[in-house]
Amino acid sequence: MRRFRLPLRSAASVFRPHAPRGLRVRLVVAFLLAAAFGALLTAGLTFHRARAAILDRAEETAVADLRTQLDSLAPDLTLPPTAEDLRGLTRQIDQAGGARAWHASASYRGGEPVAASPGTPPVPDELRRAVQDSGRAVHQRTEHDGRPWLALGMPVAYTDDSGDTGTGTGTGTGTDTGTGADEDTHADTDADAGSLSGLTVYAAFPLDDDRADIDALVTAAEAGAVPALALALVPALFAARSVLRPVRRLRHGAERIAAGELDTRLDASGRDELADLTRSFNTMAETLERDAAELRRLEAGARRFAADVAHELRTPLAAMAAVTEVLDEDAASGVLPADTEDAVRLISEEVRALARTVEDLMEVSRFDAKAAPVHREDVDLRTLVTKTLQLRGWAHDERVRADLPEPAPVRVDPRRIDVVLGNLVANALHHGRPPVTVAVRVRGDRVEVTVTDRGPGIPDDALAYVFDRFYKADAARPRSGGSGLGLAIARENAALNDGSLTAANHPDGGAVFTLTLPSAASSPGTT
Repeated sequence: MRRFRLPLRSAASVFRPHAPRGLRVRLVVAFLLAAAFGALLTAGLTFHRARAAILDRAEETAVADLRTQLDSLAPDLTLPPTAEDLRGLTRQIDQAGGARAWHASASYRGGEPVAASPGTPPVPDELRRAVQDSGRAVHQRTEHDGRPWLALGMPVAYTDDSGDTGTGTGTGTGTDTGTGADEDTHADTDADAGSLSGLTVYAAFPLDDDRADIDALVTAAEAGAVPALALALVPALFAARSVLRPVRRLRHGAERIAAGELDTRLDASGRDELADLTRSFNTMAETLERDAAELRRLEAGARRFAADVAHELRTPLAAMAAVTEVLDEDAASGVLPADTEDAVRLISEEVRALARTVEDLMEVSRFDAKAAPVHREDVDLRTLVTKTLQLRGWAHDERVRADLPEPAPVRVDPRRIDVVLGNLVANALHHGRPPVTVAVRVRGDRVEVTVTDRGPGIPDDALAYVFDRFYKADAARPRSGGSGLGLAIARENAALNDGSLTAANHPDGGAVFTLTLPSAASSPGTT
């Protein structure tokens, strides 16, 4: 049985989280996160202050109520009290607590607290030590059976020399007992240690109502969070729109600049960073337009100069060519001295090379001016290759081979394709090594002509530049008989016939130039 397994990379890409795309989405998300953080921080501070206020109010009220009860009940207690006296006192305090549900206990001179109610929670040791050490009223928040409780400890002091007791008055400084999470103590009353009666009353009651108030605060905060975020979405969208509008204008402006509309300008209003960016964009566009106009002017001047120079040189070169033909005849007849004969032949070669250069410059100027005429005809590409080889004396040259196995109908300008083939074969003979093979193949609706030599090939770093004007792969190469424009002219002629010309290196060595033309069935009409 075959088992198919999803590639790990594909599976990872499926479950990989993606960041929000688009500046609008990111701006809105960032705004909402900031709003959520601000709302959370505000709610947290408000909850902390409200919770502290609720608990402080409960503690202060409880201390005041317990003091009031002791001021009323403690004077009737006989000292030293018995366990039954202490139980009676705590029973009275429980009954006087009412809705607060007191659970009181009492101890005398550090003894175990005595409680009247069996459900009274035990007195925390930290609270007992804090009361004994400070001699003043102390309260502490604790947990009992999973419920929050407030425990109070209040010493009873003598109020006069007759032995009457009381809780004393005055407020002392706070005292923390370090009882763990959410437990603290501090003193409420201040009594002289010498006037303490030894009686200490403890009381505890649940903070269920206060916890309910705190939970209500949390519920209200949670309920208000979603509407707050929904309301924050409106200014977030507005802010994103105000930011994205100039960014979108900049994008459209950049696209128009890229399309060649260098006169594009944007309205810049305001004094923010985006307005400054828009002004910088306008400055850039103005500079580009000015530089482009200057480049076009210089380019047109250069083309005109080359065309004018080539045109002016044609007449004197024609006269010089006629003179050199006469001198060539004299040199061939042997009437001239040997030194003079060599000089005449050298001058003749240079004049012919200069004439070819001038003709090439004239052709290039026509290409640049978009004025090169194209006269298409329906021909067999094999016929064009054969005529090109015959006209240049390569038809019976062992260095050149033609591979023409099948008809290859095309609709092209024969003269321009002849120039392309002649340049390619001449370049292969001059820079490569024979034999040079010219092969014609039909590839669907395209026809290919390849010119292959057996030379060292083209350096890899020069392949991208072989069709540039006046380019030399080796700058130190001695001067050749060509103008340096042959391959550039060949590529322009191929483009005029809706074809292409490429260069590559053969795997077995040598350079391969490929001319690709549309077949006669897919060629455009006559131009």
